[in-house]
Amino acid sequence: MNINFGLTADDYSNYRVQYPEKLFIKLQEFGLGEKEQSLLDIGTGTGFLGRKFAEKGLEVTGVDIANELLNVAKKLDKEQGLNITYVSSKAESLPFDENSFDIVTAAQCWHWFNSVEVLHEINRVLKKNGKLIILHLDWLPIKDNVVSKTEELILQYNPNWAGNGGNGMYPDWLTQVSEAGYRNIETFTFDLDVNFSHDAWRGRIRASAGVGASLSDEGVKKFDTDLKKLLNNEFQGNLIIPHRVFC
Repeated sequence: MNINFGLTADDYSNYRVQYPEKLFIKLQEFGLGEKEQSLLDIGTGTGFLGRKFAEKGLEVTGVDIANELLNVAKKLDKEQGLNITYVSSKAESLPFDENSFDIVTAAQCWHWFNSVEVLHEINRVLKKNGKLIILHLDWLPIKDNVVSKTEELILQYNPNWAGNGGNGMYPDWLTQVSEAGYRNIETFTFDLDVNFSHDAWRGRIRASAGVGASLSDEGVKKFDTDLKKLLNNEFQGNLIIPHRVFC
């Protein structure tokens, strides 16, 4: 399945769920997020994670292969008066010198990378005693909830989509980073409910890999019409969508 998140740039910036402040408070317990730390955000997309750190006074650089998303990121930064450097590059071949960053972050993107290659590159650009943060914030399909029904509809349009049925936990990451030589590995997770209007949920789904990043324009429009019908018929009013943060 060919994935191009550049096709979803507008919906991506408008409807992707932001990481909650609870996450950044937790990261501060590990000394992560201090002013003037240098941070590289790989797979930065529209910069939704990097901006949070830039707001806290970190020196942030973002990397992504989708120039459409980087253009949106620059626009949002300008609106908020933030100064983030963006580079168009694959995460597996980073155009930075050795020992350049205190922190490397990867949010909502790790599963798209060649983990062996990207971990080698991260190890190269991290300073001695630098830290790697891998994050995911996932919706949770629970029997017959709006998420599971939405995933069923996505599979009708895109049978090759592999993003359904997740539980928001990624134990394989621990093996990958251990085999790459990383030590003192810690994890944490917490759940939260996110409120969505019908329009916002449709926008969020259009911005997903299984819909806007892989279907044709006509396919996206037909899917969106069917999702609207599903929501109107089975889920009146605002939607409470369960999510899980895994770090």
